[in-house]
Formats: sequence, C-alpha cells, structure tokens
Amino acid sequence: MTEHERTQVIDSSEETRLLTEVWRSPPGFFGWFTHVNQTSIGKRFIITGFVFFVLGGLLAALMRIQLSAPENNFLPPDLYNQIFTMHGITMMFLFAVPIMEGFAIYIVPLMLGTRDMSFPRLNAFGYYVYLIAGVAMYLALFLGMAPAVGWFAYPPLADARYSPGMGVDFYATVITFMEISALAAAVELIATIFKQRAPGMSLNRMPLFVWAVLVMSFMIVFAMPPLMVGSVMLALDRTVGTHFFIPGAGDPLLWQHLFWFFGHPEVYIILIPALGMISDILTTFTQRPVFGYTALVLSLVAIGFIGFGLWVHHMYTTGMPHLASNFFTAASSMVAIPSGVQIFCWLATLWGTRPRFATPLLYVLGFFFIFVIGGLSGVMVASVPFDTQVHDTYFLVAHFHYVLIGGAVFPLFGGLYYWYPKLTGRLMNETLGKVSFWLTFIGFNLTFFPMHYLGLQGMPRRVYTYLEPLGWGDINLFVSLSAGLLALGFLSSFINIFWSLKRGEPAGDNPWHADSLEWGTSSPPPAYNFRHIPVVIERHPLWEYQEGQDIPVVTGIRSDRRELLVTSLLDAHPQYRAVMPGPSVWPLLLAVAVGIGFGGFMFHNIFPVVGFVLSFIALAGWFWPRELTREVREESS
Repeated sequence: MTEHERTQVIDSSEETRLLTEVWRSPPGFFGWFTHVNQTSIGKRFIITGFVFFVLGGLLAALMRIQLSAPENNFLPPDLYNQIFTMHGITMMFLFAVPIMEGFAIYIVPLMLGTRDMSFPRLNAFGYYVYLIAGVAMYLALFLGMAPAVGWFAYPPLADARYSPGMGVDFYATVITFMEISALAAAVELIATIFKQRAPGMSLNRMPLFVWAVLVMSFMIVFAMPPLMVGSVMLALDRTVGTHFFIPGAGDPLLWQHLFWFFGHPEVYIILIPALGMISDILTTFTQRPVFGYTALVLSLVAIGFIGFGLWVHHMYTTGMPHLASNFFTAASSMVAIPSGVQIFCWLATLWGTRPRFATPLLYVLGFFFIFVIGGLSGVMVASVPFDTQVHDTYFLVAHFHYVLIGGAVFPLFGGLYYWYPKLTGRLMNETLGKVSFWLTFIGFNLTFFPMHYLGLQGMPRRVYTYLEPLGWGDINLFVSLSAGLLALGFLSSFINIFWSLKRGEPAGDNPWHADSLEWGTSSPPPAYNFRHIPVVIERHPLWEYQEGQDIPVVTGIRSDRRELLVTSLLDAHPQYRAVMPGPSVWPLLLAVAVGIGFGGFMFHNIFPVVGFVLSFIALAGWFWPRELTREVREESS
C-alpha cells in the first residue's frame, strides 16, 4: 500500500467515525424518545403497523367464531358491533396506510441516495401522533367505549340520539387526530422525493416504488382533509349541538359524500405503493428492466386521478340522479384501464425470462390471481343494477377483501420478504416463507371466495347472527375454518420474522442482485445511509457497474454535522447543502400536547385551550435557536 493509499484509508476511517458520531441516535430508554432518523422512524411505523394488523386479525377471528354457527351467542350484539367497527378502523386507519408510509419512510431515502427525510423531527412527530391515536382507540375498546357504528359511522346512526356514550366521540376525535400523522408523512415524502434525489436521478430515472409513493402522498394530501373536516363536523354535532348531519336541519348524505370522497381514494392510497413494490420486485427477480416504464408511471398517475372520481358508487342506493349514477358508473369502470396497463406490463416483463421463484415473487404472482378476481367483481359492482342487488351483502365483503388483501397485503408481504435483508442484514428462511405463502394463498381464497355465494344468497353484512332456516350455517362454518388456515399462513410469516432475526443467513449488501440504490449501501444501512452521495447516470444504477466497481459520488458534503444535498426538481442538479436537525424530545412532547387538546375535547371545552398552550410551548422548544442554527446563519451571511 502506498503512502497516498494509506492516507486515504485513514481519511476514510476518520470520515466514517465522524459521520457515525454525528448521525447516531441516542442510546438508552430515554434516548429512544428522541430518535428522528428515517431508518428508526420507518421501522417504528412498520413494527407498529404489524402489531395493529395482528390485533385487527384477532378481532376478525372473534367475528368468524361468532358467525360460524346460526343464532350463536359467543358475542353479545353490542360487543360484536364494537369489534367489527374496530376491525375496520384498525385495518384501514391503523394498519394499511401507516405501514405503507413506514416502508416509504425507510426505503425511499435509500432509493434516492440521500441521508434522511426533509423534515426529520416532523417524521418523529407523525409517528408519535399515530401511536397515541392507536393506543387511544384500543383503550376505548378495552374500556367498552369503542364506536359500534361501523368504520364509516353514517349519521343519523352516529349522532347523539342513536349512539349515546363516548364511542362515536372517540371515533370522530381520534380519526381527526390520526390523520395529522398521515398528512405529515405525505408532505415530507413529497419534499424528499422532489428535492433530495441523488444528482442525475431525473424524474424519468426514479424507481417505480418512488413514483408510487409520490402519487400516494399527493392522494393523501387531497383525500384526508375532507375526512378531517367531516369528522370535526360530526364531533361538533355531538358535543356542541350543531346540525351539519342532523336530518331536517342538516343532511346525513353530506357525511357520506365527505367520507367516501376520502374513503374510495383510500383504497388506492393503499394499493398504489403496493403496485410500486410489485414493479421493483419483478425487475429484480427477472433481472431485466420492467417493460413499459413510462406506461407504468402514467398509469399510476391515472389511477391516482381517477380514484377521486369514484366515490359515489358507494352511494347508488341513496337515490342519486340517473345522470350522476351514469357518470360514476363510467368513472368506476374507467379505472380498470390503467390497472390493466399495469397487469399487461408486468406480464410482458415476465415473458421470456427465467425468473427466480423466491418468496417475494410468489407473493407477487399470488397478487395477480387475487387482484384480477377482485377487479372483475369491482367492475360488476360499478354497475348500478348489480350494485343495487348486492348492496350491503357479503358479496361486497368478498369483493373488498379481494381488492385490499390481494391488492395490498400480498404485495406488502412480498415487499417484507424482499427488503427484510436490508432492514436486518439477514435473509428470511426461504422454506418457511414458501410454506407461509401457500397457507396464506389457499386460506385466503377458501375464506373469501365463498362469501360471493353468501352475498348472492342474500346474507347481509354487519349482522352478528342469522337464523338457521336460511341455510347459511355450513358455508359460514367452512369460511371460519378456512380463516384459521389464513391466520396460520400469516402466523408462519411472523415466526419467520423473529426466527430469522437471530438465525437467518447473513444477507450481504445486495443479496438479490437488485438494481436500485438502497442495495448500494450496507445491510442494515448505517445511520447516515451513504458515506458519499452517489451520482446516478442511468435508471438502474447498480446494474451499470461491474461488481467491485465504485459508483461515482459527490464530495464536499460535511461529515461533522448532519448535512445533505438538495437538488433541482426535474433533473436533480445539485443546488445547495442543507443542515438537518438532530435528535430531540420535542416532537414527542408536541404530539402529547396536541393529543391532550384533541382527546380532552370529548370531556370539556377547556382542553383544546390547554392543548393549544402546551403545543405553543412545545413548538417554542422545537424551534428554539441552537448553536448550529447560528452557525448556519453565519455561513449564509
């Protein structure tokens, strides 16, 4: 080794030491509450999301036990209503959206070649809001105060006359509070994707998962506020006697419009990031660029736009004018076009290749089968006459589980098996993964496909029991037993997660020979993600260089403070260096203060004032000038 090379090694070692010291998260119990790094917060979203997935699954198991026999008394009606309401709230609000955002928060900065999110403390604040909201909802359930009106909470059933008690108050207040978390994550993802891409990563070189997250984030920004406005109006109707949704003085249908303007895009908010996962998994396991990159991007954007034009198909039976019904029938059917483009592009990608049938790809192939069935039944219920026949029956239960579990949960588990090596540094057990897939796939179809038949036979959804002469008992028992097989499939995946943490085969940096930048750093990545910011010259950066060949990098980014590179929006040209804030407890304290303001509103009008004052104090601490802030200002001047 020459003197120059020895000097370089010493310099690299010193640089790595500095980066590690600057970007590390504080250790210990109290330090845990100050973490702001994207990898820490992303993992917390993912783990918490899976905890709520398990809780939601346990609630579903209780429902299936109740429905496994006619006139069953396993659960009393009011508790059953609370359980099926909490199952919907858990899966839609506490699992699906947060876990997709969690994967995005962890993976997207790595894919972009940057060191952190644009607003690290906002990132942490969003997580604490989500955690507090979820704990509050389950606290209400364990106290017997959970809402019992369905996750949609239609007035007038949800107003104070027909739903006395605190259940709907919890729903309206916590839902509003929880959406702050989703909006915070969406805003920072948009800013990070637009302004922190590695130099050279123009928009047409972004990985498809990043495109999907960008579309998802914009949908959240536009879809969540109507729900927040509606839930605030519902809370005011119940607490201070306004009449927004009271029949006569107000209009209950106004709630349905506000709710479903959020509710149907919510389906695509969950689905679209899953589509991005599928594209990246297919690229890796076929070892070829995905077919129709531009068509896939445009179809993602089209699904995002069209997703806002479908909400009324949830309301055909409310007496809509024929012209409106015709318009929304056409719009609902139209979404099949970009969805079909996605499917055909993926099939073209697979065509003629010899794919590696590892567990992530199996989950993607399972998605094809299940999502196509869900899409076909979706076209059926987009038609007014058919929807009128099967409205509020188990046919719809089957349809939306095929769309949501097939469209989101299968790709999500594929993504979990795919990125697990990056998160933990170890591979998941392949044999157990394949067993898990087949149990999940078979159990899912045996559980939900018979529900189509139950719906066509007239079995209504949201009922806690049914009479024996109706003849639905045998099929319901079969469905409940099949649900046990489905649960076994998910359980084996969770066993695999824990088993592989200690005993999994070491993964190395890029075990799948993938193409995108997250595989260009160590597994798991260091706190600073990349020692040097990479430069991108092609759409598949890791495939452009031979093994052992270094990727060109940007130099000049300081290692002695949390600094990252900001680039231009379209072509990712370097613009300036930005200094990121470090660990802080203020995001947690602000989340608690806002939570006091929201939660206390259910008990007394003074609490919003208390929450405002505490929030002001927390924000003052959050933004209080520090030595680093003064240093940055001096550099700017």
